[in-house]
Amino acid sequence: MTLAAQAPSRPAGALPGTRGTAPSLRHLGPNWYAAVMGTAIVANAGTALPLQAPGLRGAYAVVWALSALMLVTLLGARTVHWVRHGDQARLHLLDPAVAPFYGCLSMALLAVGAGTLAVGRDVIGAGPALAAAAVLWTAGTLVGLTAAAGIPYLMITRHRIEAGGAAPVWILPLVAPMVSAATGPALMAHLPAGQWRAAMLLGCYAMFGLSLLATLLVLPLVLARLFHHGPLPLALTPTLFLVLGPLGQSTTAVHHLADAAPGVVAAPYAQAMGAFAVLYGVPVMGFALLWLAIASAMVVRAFRRGMGFGMTWWGFTFPVGTCVTGAAALARHTGLTAFAWLAVALFAVVVTAVAVAGTRTGLGLARGELLAPPGPRPAAR
Repeated sequence: MTLAAQAPSRPAGALPGTRGTAPSLRHLGPNWYAAVMGTAIVANAGTALPLQAPGLRGAYAVVWALSALMLVTLLGARTVHWVRHGDQARLHLLDPAVAPFYGCLSMALLAVGAGTLAVGRDVIGAGPALAAAAVLWTAGTLVGLTAAAGIPYLMITRHRIEAGGAAPVWILPLVAPMVSAATGPALMAHLPAGQWRAAMLLGCYAMFGLSLLATLLVLPLVLARLFHHGPLPLALTPTLFLVLGPLGQSTTAVHHLADAAPGVVAAPYAQAMGAFAVLYGVPVMGFALLWLAIASAMVVRAFRRGMGFGMTWWGFTFPVGTCVTGAAALARHTGLTAFAWLAVALFAVVVTAVAVAGTRTGLGLARGELLAPPGPRPAAR
């Protein structure tokens, strides 16, 4: 299978400019969870910013409520998909263009859960918010660990991928445990002191490590594909932004874990974790900015060559949002104002991207385009 055949938005809807016969849940793929992630990150990233203004927290709560509603609706629709169109659902698992998006299910659960604890408690109360966040984190973590092991297993044993067929979407199931590592520390204070908190802290560090090392194995394959085979097909160009996900999320994770470490592990280890957060986060954020520049240039190139809207546009949202939380954490730990301004600037990009992608998605659903049978495969440039 060539990379040109690996279109993340293909199972969920027709390509721009094509029309199928009729919209159907049969063509609702797991990539739709990216819309939930992208919406939820607005609330999560917003609360991490060093900004205090009247009405902001209320706005974040509205966005969180919207993401929660989207999650419930999509979980119901995907359940119907599995019950009524089980054959298509199984084909999704056997398609290397679609299977990696099962990592998005995990991250959607985790993102909404984090928002529930951050701002949802203002709406539903502290007790229900904590219970919901714990359930969503547990479910998201189990799904994420399953995807991180299961999707690579399927790619090795069942998928057939030609040389040079590496795609940025391969990162999705691998980064899901990193989201668990970044969001788990918020629950740690609600666990009994002692073994429970220590197990949570070190368990999150273990998920940080497994996700980071797995991503470091895949990124060279993606870079080799780009260097040796040229740019991605136009419809897939936004997936280049997915590389930002593990960069921003890992920076966020090490800072959140460092914040939670005092009193949970011995003082020397807690101090080392704090130092590691800065020593790791600054260079990784530097590489994230380099990749952001490269990916943005590739997107401009794709627009000039006629790239139209697709569900891949949601790739502009969540990965950049993780860089917002990472930069905000660096600003808090280093006291450097430049990181705070970087976080605010990136947040503006996220809000704009969510507004555009959300509007285009709504219009596509209203017109019956995004759930229509898929059209032809995208051309390779």
